[in-house]
Amino acid sequence: MDPIASAAPRPIAAKGLLIDLDGVLYVGQTPIEGAAESLARLRAGGLALRFATNTSTLSLASLHRKLLGLGLDIDASEIISAPQAARLYLERLGRPRCALLLTGDVKSDFAAVEEVDIESADYLVLGDIGPAWDHGLLNRLFKRLMLGAKLIAIHRNRFWQTEAGLCMDIGGLVAALEYCTGQSALVMGKPAADFFRVALREMSLAADEVAMVGDDIDADVGGGQAAGLAGILVRTGKYREAYARASAVRPDAVVDSVRELPGFLGL
Repeated sequence: MDPIASAAPRPIAAKGLLIDLDGVLYVGQTPIEGAAESLARLRAGGLALRFATNTSTLSLASLHRKLLGLGLDIDASEIISAPQAARLYLERLGRPRCALLLTGDVKSDFAAVEEVDIESADYLVLGDIGPAWDHGLLNRLFKRLMLGAKLIAIHRNRFWQTEAGLCMDIGGLVAALEYCTGQSALVMGKPAADFFRVALREMSLAADEVAMVGDDIDADVGGGQAAGLAGILVRTGKYREAYARASAVRPDAVVDSVRELPGFLGL
């Protein structure tokens, strides 16, 4: 019997929800059916909402425009992103010399750091650069790390859902660099505990008053539970039954999609 499907949901009396974006509210350029209406019902029910994302290819401004274009009524101030967490961390260090392994316009969010090439960097900031990854680039990163540079991973997701199907994410590359150098990456996004602590401060709520809603049983549900939040898994986006069944993480609840969330919470 599938433990994911058969597990009885635990009572969740949340005052706030931390909701993943990609895979929960949309996939690619397509909104999940009923997502906008569900957000409206959750807000009408008095829940505090924040939106947590590991997306590393869009600046905060571009991500916000995308959400509005998909018909999702979300304010930019409600978005908590892994690149944002990385930027805040680096700004606390002053003006560190960083190699930004990032694509798209997300680099515009890192104006406060000094961008240098890999061979001059004190910090290597890894995000998704798609087909630009190759052995030569990884070896340059490896060599710099062996000379003392620090590894910062925007996230370490294993895979993600696109409109064309599942794609390998950067987690495997982060793990390869960790294995070869013996250095542990500082992970900025989910499932890092600090990421969830930032979200809780933004919401002015305690961990046991918030539920994390996501399609990633490891980063979303497992990360949230480790930080003291309830974890609600949705069967959209990257969710795959066999993968979820094999995971050691057990969600507090499972719903078919965000469309079912208000009803599940009694709203």
